[in-house]
Amino acid sequence: MELHQPVTMSWAISTLAVGMVTLLLIQRKFYPCFWDDLMYYARVRRVGSMMMARMKRGVVTYLQCFELQARNIPEKAFIVFEEQTLTYRAVDARSNRFANALKSHCGLKHGDIVALLMNNEADFICVWFGLCKLGCEVAFLNFNIKSQSLRHCLHSCGAKALVIGSGKLRNATRRYSSSRALNTARGACGDTLHICSLQYTPRSLRDILFLKQNTPFCCLFLRSSGLPKAARISHIKAVMCMAFLRLCGARACDRVYLTLPLYHMSASLLCIGGCIELGATCVLKRKFSASQFWKDCVKYDITMFQYIGELCRYLVNQPKVLNFEVAHKVRLAAGSGLRADVWKEFLRRFGKIQIREAYGLTEASIGFVNYTDEIGPIGRASYFNKFLKCDPHTYEPIRTDTGHCIKVSKGQAGLLVAPVMFTNPFLGYAGDKAMSERKLLRDVFKCGDVYFNTGDLMLQDHRNFVYFKDRIGDTFRWKGENVSTTEVSEVLGCLDLLLDVSVYGVTVPGYEGRAGMTAVVLKDGHGLDGERLYSHLLHTLPPYAWPCFLRVQVRLLACAHLKQQHKSPLMPSAGNVIIIGSIRSKGDWRKCRDVINSDRITLFTLLTDRDLCFKNRIEQL
Repeated sequence: MELHQPVTMSWAISTLAVGMVTLLLIQRKFYPCFWDDLMYYARVRRVGSMMMARMKRGVVTYLQCFELQARNIPEKAFIVFEEQTLTYRAVDARSNRFANALKSHCGLKHGDIVALLMNNEADFICVWFGLCKLGCEVAFLNFNIKSQSLRHCLHSCGAKALVIGSGKLRNATRRYSSSRALNTARGACGDTLHICSLQYTPRSLRDILFLKQNTPFCCLFLRSSGLPKAARISHIKAVMCMAFLRLCGARACDRVYLTLPLYHMSASLLCIGGCIELGATCVLKRKFSASQFWKDCVKYDITMFQYIGELCRYLVNQPKVLNFEVAHKVRLAAGSGLRADVWKEFLRRFGKIQIREAYGLTEASIGFVNYTDEIGPIGRASYFNKFLKCDPHTYEPIRTDTGHCIKVSKGQAGLLVAPVMFTNPFLGYAGDKAMSERKLLRDVFKCGDVYFNTGDLMLQDHRNFVYFKDRIGDTFRWKGENVSTTEVSEVLGCLDLLLDVSVYGVTVPGYEGRAGMTAVVLKDGHGLDGERLYSHLLHTLPPYAWPCFLRVQVRLLACAHLKQQHKSPLMPSAGNVIIIGSIRSKGDWRKCRDVINSDRITLFTLLTDRDLCFKNRIEQL
């Protein structure tokens, strides 16, 4: 009996070891991201527990989270802007001043919608929080928009007042001077801010709004040209967005570098909100500068930054600055739109920085995070999000004889949709019920279910990684902004020299997103007047929406469903006149040979389709 016991124990240990090794090999082969998934979902669980604990203490809104931190860590730096450092206490006090100034000078009250048109500056956050303390809903406006879009934005969200930053005050007021119904806060608030009270506004002004979790928090305008849409954000979503940085691995000791415009949800809710949730410091930049980026990272001891894909490409394309590129302390970067080729070069050149690529939408609670070190995907697949088979021409979901949609297999691109439920609501667009309804798909898998249509084509591989493939519909993304082909076409169609216009996005090697291509048909007896076209674009569209390419055609092609092609490939026929570059020439473009060698514009004719190589194989006129 004594002899058999050691043998039995040894056999059991050996069997257990072999079993564990076998399981480990199976896990690595069939589920290589098991430990990454386990650690991430454990972090999600911890964050959820923290949120529930705060809510039980009555901290249920974005503003209340900030006020909690202002009490807990009042002297910690919250915003560093240029040579100015504001602590959590200082931002709280200054937001009180703005709240009292706006209340006394503009007559704002609980429930009013106020539009905010400001550049990146510390007072953007102070004004925002001050308006929240009055119980107002805040609409963030893209400061690049022009007169028609600005007028549409203000009317669609029902803004009672427009708060304008000092740099944009004069021009923006002139652009909207025709309106008599809008209360524009000119210089009064800033001039008398120092004498306004530091006292808190009555909590009853804002507590009424917090009774329901899906009460609108603010209107964040989608960054599309033409006529933007105002997406309504609930309090619960705003609070959930605050957990983004923690889920990416950020800590309270981090100093987060923010160069993205604050009117972007990713900057205002994810980054600023993430810093509040962590109790971290945000170093805010007025405008992104590739040449100053690493110098600032060293100067301000940056440990994390938020990006979009174009930002990282600009950094990679910059000349090397070895003293700063190797001296920085950056360990983490989070954002979206980073292409695999730039991703690899970024890591090779700037060191071992953890990249947390993500995907999300302003108007819907749907998102992915790539919490692994896999280069390329935007995240890991979720059970709730589905990928539908759609028509390659109309991009509408294909339905079976029973009227239900079809899920695509792994490895195939499909239309990403997410269920609309009480816990995952879609509040729609302000003032546009028809547009809100068009974003919903009904009876998708069973009668009565409702899904939100993201308008994005995604691919899920066999390892459950998700890859972004393309954006469908009448929008494309360029320079970090959404461009509406329909609205750009309408703006250009106002010119009397154009008979027909079609706008679509084209892929340009070495650039993120799609560049704008405009195909036009000229009216009989009219030439292409470059001076008029440039002047028209200058006064009607932001620069990122200006077409990068122009085609003059005899007629426009139409698809089988009688719609013009907005997602056409760039394949001009022989002899088409193409203009590349910013539209900044004078006179008739077809005769402007004197600007061929200008660094602003290049004019050439493609001889055959295979000569399409942008600036290569070009025969100049």
